[in-house]
Amino acid sequence: MAGTGVFSEILDGDVYKYYAEGEWKRSSSGKSVAIINPTTRKTQYKVQACTQEEVNMVMETAKSAQKSWAKTPLWRRAEFLHKAAAILKEHKAPIAECLVKEIAKPAKDSVTEVVRSGDLVSYCAEEGVRILGEGKFLVSDSFPGNERNKYCLTSKIPIGVVLAIPPFNYPVNLAVSKIAPALIAGNSIVLKPPTQGAVAALHMVNCFHLAGFPRGLISCVTGRGSEIGDFLTMHPGVNCISFTGGDTGIAISKKAGMVPLQMELGGKDACIVLEDADLDLVAANVIKGGFSYSGQRCTAVKVILVMESVADALVEKVKARVAKLTVGPPEENCDITPVVSESSSNYIEGLVKDAKQKGATFCQEYRREGNLIWPLLLDNVRPDMRIAWEEPFGPVLPVIRISSVEEGIHHCNASNFGLQGCVFTRDINKAMLISDAMETGTVQINSAPARGPDHFPFQGIKDSGIGSQGITNSINMMTKVKTTVINLPTPSYTMG
Repeated sequence: MAGTGVFSEILDGDVYKYYAEGEWKRSSSGKSVAIINPTTRKTQYKVQACTQEEVNMVMETAKSAQKSWAKTPLWRRAEFLHKAAAILKEHKAPIAECLVKEIAKPAKDSVTEVVRSGDLVSYCAEEGVRILGEGKFLVSDSFPGNERNKYCLTSKIPIGVVLAIPPFNYPVNLAVSKIAPALIAGNSIVLKPPTQGAVAALHMVNCFHLAGFPRGLISCVTGRGSEIGDFLTMHPGVNCISFTGGDTGIAISKKAGMVPLQMELGGKDACIVLEDADLDLVAANVIKGGFSYSGQRCTAVKVILVMESVADALVEKVKARVAKLTVGPPEENCDITPVVSESSSNYIEGLVKDAKQKGATFCQEYRREGNLIWPLLLDNVRPDMRIAWEEPFGPVLPVIRISSVEEGIHHCNASNFGLQGCVFTRDINKAMLISDAMETGTVQINSAPARGPDHFPFQGIKDSGIGSQGITNSINMMTKVKTTVINLPTPSYTMG
C-alpha cells in the first residue's frame, strides 16, 4: 500500500513530505497542495507546498553534494543505480497504486511503467560506464599547417545541478529518464514532479533514498508552480534543465538564459495512410496509438491523413475496433479511463463542439461523464476545424481525407508541432521518401509513434522541443567536454 511499510517515512498524517538533504521533511509553509483523483474527482492525496527559501536550501545542498559525487568512481555510481533499480521494481505495487489514483492510468499499465523505469535505470548505469569511460586522443598534424607537436585529451565531465521536471502522464518513467543519466554522469538532481503524479514520484524517490545515495545528491520539491515554478527554472544554482510537458516549456526556454535545455513539449503526430497500406495493420495501430491511456500521450496518433480511395474501408475497420474498447475506472484495467482533470475534459469537449459545428462526421455518439470521455472517431475533418491542428490529449481522433501524398505531407509540415509521425505503405521506397519529407523528429514506418525503447533517440522540432532524449543522448547532454592539451617542445612521430 502507498505510504506504508518502507514508504511510511514519507507520509506525515495525510500529507506527503518533500525530500531534501537525505531526509523526508515538512515544509515550513504549513500549507499543502491537493491532488485530485481523476475518477472520483475528490482529493486523493496531499503534498507539501514548499517555499522559495526551501528551494534555495535544496540548491545549496545539491551543489555541495555534486562536488563529492563527481569524485565517486564511475563503477560505484553504477552500483548505486543498479541497487535503486532493483528496489524500484521490488516495490512496483504501491507505486503503481499511486499512478492509478493520481492519473487514472490503468492498473496493468501502471505496473508496466514502474518496471520499465527500473529497466531504464539499470540500462543507463551500463551505458554510462561505457560512454563516460572513454575519451578521445587527438593530434595536431591532422589539421593543415600544423606539426605533430600537440596532443589533445578530451573527456566528459559533469555539468552540475540538473533540474528535472517530468509530466503527469509518465511521472515515474519520465522522471527516471532524467534522474539516471544525470546521476551516472556525476551530477546532482533536483526533481520537481507534476502535481498529478507527485505522490508516485515521491515513492520513486524513496527507492533511490533506500539505495543509499549520498545526502543532498537527490532532492524532490513539491508545491504550486505559481510559487516555486519560475523560481526553480530561473535559479542561478541550476546548470541544466530537462523538461517534458506542454507550452510551459516555451516560457521556460525564454527565461532560462545560458542554461542547457532538454525539452519535449508535445505533438500533433500525423498518421499518413497510402492506398497500398495493410488496413488491418493500420487500424490496429490507430487504436493502440490513438486511444491507449485515453490518448494522453505525446506520441499518440493525433490525426489520420488517409488517401480518399481507402478512407471508407479504414474508417469502418477503426470504428469496429473502437466499439470493442472498454470504458471505465483504471482499477478495472479499462482501455479508456478518465482524463487527468476537469479542465482537460472541458478543453477536449471544446474541440469536439467546434468539429460538430463545422460539420465533422461523428462515427460514435459523443459521451462524457465527469472526466470520463468515451472514445470518438471524427471523420471528414477539415483544416478549418481546431481538432485538425490542436492537441486534444484525450480519446478523440480526427480523420482527414487526402487526395495525394503531397497533401498529407503538407498538412503534417504545416503544424507548429514536429514530434513524431508515421506512414503506412507496402512500398519501402515511398516510405523513405515520405519520411525524409516529414518535418518531425521521428517517423515510424508501418507502426504507431512511440517513445521507446528508452535507449532510442527521442526528439522533436519546432514547438515540440529542444535537444534529444534517449539514454545515450541524455548522458551526453548532461556532461561537458573537458580538454587538456600537451604541448611538446618538438614534433613527435610515433615510430617515425
